[in-house]
Amino acid sequence: MCGICGFINFKTNLVKNERENLAVAHRMAEKLRHRGPDSWGEWVGEHAVFAHSRLAVIDVENGLQPMKRTVEGHEFVITYNGELYNTNDIRNDLKSHGYEFTTASDTEVLLYAYIHYGEKCAEMLNGIYAFVIWDSMRQRIFACRDRFGVKPFFYTQKNDVTVFASELKSLFEYPDVSAVLDKTGLCELFALSPARTQGVGVFKDVRELRPARYMIINRHGMTIKKYWSLVSGEHKDSYEETIEKVRSLVYDSVKRQLISDVPIATFLSGGLDSSIITAIGAMEMKKKGERISTYSFDYEDNNKYFKASHFQPDSDTKWVPRMVEAFNTNHTYLVCPNNVLTELLEEALLAKDLPGMADVDASLLYFCREVKKNHTVVLSGECSDEIFGGYPWFREKKAFETHGFPWCYDLSIRNNILLDSVRETLDIDNYSRMRYEESIAEVPIFDGDNDEEKRRREISYLNINWFMTNLLDRKDRMSMASGLEVRVPFCDHRLVEYVWNIPWEMKNRDNVSKNVLREAAKGILPEDVRLRRKSPYPKTHNPHYEEAVKTLLDGIISDPNAPILALCDKTKLMSLLDGGSSDYGKPFFGQLMAGPQFIGYIVQMNYLLRDYKVRIL
Repeated sequence: MCGICGFINFKTNLVKNERENLAVAHRMAEKLRHRGPDSWGEWVGEHAVFAHSRLAVIDVENGLQPMKRTVEGHEFVITYNGELYNTNDIRNDLKSHGYEFTTASDTEVLLYAYIHYGEKCAEMLNGIYAFVIWDSMRQRIFACRDRFGVKPFFYTQKNDVTVFASELKSLFEYPDVSAVLDKTGLCELFALSPARTQGVGVFKDVRELRPARYMIINRHGMTIKKYWSLVSGEHKDSYEETIEKVRSLVYDSVKRQLISDVPIATFLSGGLDSSIITAIGAMEMKKKGERISTYSFDYEDNNKYFKASHFQPDSDTKWVPRMVEAFNTNHTYLVCPNNVLTELLEEALLAKDLPGMADVDASLLYFCREVKKNHTVVLSGECSDEIFGGYPWFREKKAFETHGFPWCYDLSIRNNILLDSVRETLDIDNYSRMRYEESIAEVPIFDGDNDEEKRRREISYLNINWFMTNLLDRKDRMSMASGLEVRVPFCDHRLVEYVWNIPWEMKNRDNVSKNVLREAAKGILPEDVRLRRKSPYPKTHNPHYEEAVKTLLDGIISDPNAPILALCDKTKLMSLLDGGSSDYGKPFFGQLMAGPQFIGYIVQMNYLLRDYKVRIL
């Protein structure tokens, strides 16, 4: 993976001020160096300036960017962040049309695919990507993002200039682009975050190219089009055929994503999703006489303090060794020290440019840094629960009776900390309702659905377009802040398309969560692992973390100049320091973010306002 950035202006010749424009591009790229520590490059054209920071994974020696090719006298230049998993298929197709390749990189394949097919190339791609191409033949810019937004792409427009970057911090290096929060941005932070509305960059005038879209910019303006959508329809395969199809798709997705010219590993929790990926990876690498490397995560003293819950029925302690033994993996156990969870809260905020999942982000950042010491590419089990219906809200009665985001029904704890004037101005309940209704209106309809199945399809759509996107954002920023590439096989669009229309009676047969995937794993996983109940990404249960994060908040409250006090009621913030209830009876977001995580979120919010010198309108 890499970092990309640059700017476009069709009203002036950017070559005339080449030195100045290169300096701006260089500053922007410096902010992305963590994403691509191996090499970097810049390019200035008549109407575009590109910069690139590269994490070398495929064809380490020859895949330098920005990459330029000239065809029939026309110049084409690409800056690209991502990985294609059907590179060989596209390369062979292009060879049949007479194209010759000088590298083994997917960058060159992607560039020639655009040269030959134009915007139609987007429909051919299987992978995770965000890229921008200068097309001198058509005198335009073509930008594209993958179907689920695994790779980020932000942009803003200033007068005649369009500025783009992989991360928000890079945009702020362009002259006159600064961190400003208006009412919409504040509503995103207090009503929805750590999730975020697709297309909204939180900061004023900052946008995000939504997943499955491409953008064309020319001297007449900007056009954005959607090139892929989920389609609802009748599932015609039998139960047995469905299981076999899912097995085939999962196996093929994992196998494709094992391709790398640098060391590769998997994250292994001992749960269903990571275990399937590890098992397939181990079997494929064994064919080459190699062992797969695996990593598991836990927290200092977690066994001592772990408490089973509805969301987290057991710990990973006994399940990881079971998988390591079964597949003879080269395993590393990583344990996050307690002090890291608070010490890295600020660095996690800086990695994401927005407050996130507090200690969950901080620990992931720590783990990724540790993994990076020996590996550059890992496979992870994200996205399975969203597409196979693994979360509790796919079956809970409340999710069917309450029209709202099922991972965050109640905004009272968020509302409660706001100053009265801020609460009245923002009206975060109404904002959340508006964003929810916008999303529901997008759900592809199938007339054959009954009311229950229709509602479950809505819940699935919300999960894919909100909850899953949030987890992908988190994984991209924390891993890329460490120079680590994380691949997500369950996010293969072919698999998602197929599973989307599998009826609930198959997905949840005999009331077994993610039944279709479990059945597909027969013969691949040990039976006890295959049938293990879902347990999410681990969080610390150590009470010392809650005390530590309260100490941080206490220090913030004690500072009369703390920027968070312009938005939040000091007395209400102080009330969070009282008592020892760590859950407030329920998580305030998803399954993991309870009392300590909410305090950590407020701490990160203060870091954001302070470190980015945010101006509030």
